[in-house]
Amino acid sequence: MKPLFILLLSTAWMLCGAQFYYQALMDYLENRLLAIEDHMHLWRDQSRQYRMALQNLHKQSKKTMEGLKQAHSTLSTDVEAAAVQLDRVERDMDFVETRTSPRACANRADRVVEQGVWSQEESRGEEEEGWQELPSRVTDCVEIISAIRSVKILKRVGYSKGVWIRDPRSSKVYVFNGTAGDTIYQFESVRVFGHSSGVALGRPIRLPSDRRGSGIAVYNGYLYYIQQGEDMYVVRYDLLGGELMDVTILPAESRAAVYSLNPETVADLAVDDQGLWLLYASSETEPNINLAKMDPVSLDIEQIWDTRCPRENSEAAFVVCGIVYVVYNTRLASRSRVQCMFDVNDKVLSEEAPLFYFPRRYGAHASLKYNPEEKQLYSWDDGYQILYRLTTKRKLQL
Repeated sequence: MKPLFILLLSTAWMLCGAQFYYQALMDYLENRLLAIEDHMHLWRDQSRQYRMALQNLHKQSKKTMEGLKQAHSTLSTDVEAAAVQLDRVERDMDFVETRTSPRACANRADRVVEQGVWSQEESRGEEEEGWQELPSRVTDCVEIISAIRSVKILKRVGYSKGVWIRDPRSSKVYVFNGTAGDTIYQFESVRVFGHSSGVALGRPIRLPSDRRGSGIAVYNGYLYYIQQGEDMYVVRYDLLGGELMDVTILPAESRAAVYSLNPETVADLAVDDQGLWLLYASSETEPNINLAKMDPVSLDIEQIWDTRCPRENSEAAFVVCGIVYVVYNTRLASRSRVQCMFDVNDKVLSEEAPLFYFPRRYGAHASLKYNPEEKQLYSWDDGYQILYRLTTKRKLQL
């Protein structure tokens, strides 16, 4: 009996211990579940708070964006109004200049200006009655350009880039549409070109080779242009006889553009009272524009100068009385301005160097060609053919 009692007692003790163990385990699990439930409630409350904060931020951002849009719209309106006012002021300034500029070398052509033939409105080929071809009046080259006197927008024809130019020794006008090709168009006068629909009234002239860029000049019945091949050449072509007269190689080591804003033009040609000029960049690393004086018959290089005028942001240049005027702009076309000049004779004082702006028109000049007989620039601006009449003054130092 005694062993059986002991067995029963030990079994009861084991059952009691197991019950206590399972009860403790259940209590532990229950506590853990309650803790997890508390954490879930906490996370739910925090999620609700975050969601409300995000909703408030979204509403505030939306309100701020609406305010910014309204401010942007107001600012755009103000900028447009300011641009209109600025354009109006520029037009008024141009008009005042036509009335108050000095009457340097006044003649019948100046009286035509006063009668309103030269204006700032687009005529698109419809010129007023009384147009007269300007007579020859070569000066002794003792003058310096000081400002734009008046503007005439003749018409719009062709591509955004091109060249139109008049022979200083005749009334004939030559039009080069685009930046490359072997055909030019000859017109009997500016008036004929102005009344022509496109180039319909022009006589096409086929060149012996392709030209490229705005490196073109016409002088005394001869056409000078830049030919590009394995090497680069200056070509002299007889416009009257239709004959290739001479060719000379460019004094440049590379095909670097002379004007950074017109990369098609590796070299430019200009004519003034003193003859034929070549503007170019000697190499890719050369920061400045170089100038060379050329013999218009033999095409020999007579002398070379470093103008110290940077190529960067330059769009065109022209030469007047041995003075190079370099015109600058920005990548996003703005108002063109003469910002650098160089006198080959060192007769211009630094304090008289002009810094003047061209009236704002359409874009940037693809070409600017000076006519020494008329004292005006033939410009190609975004497909528009524009004439700039210049104001001059005598140099301070001779």
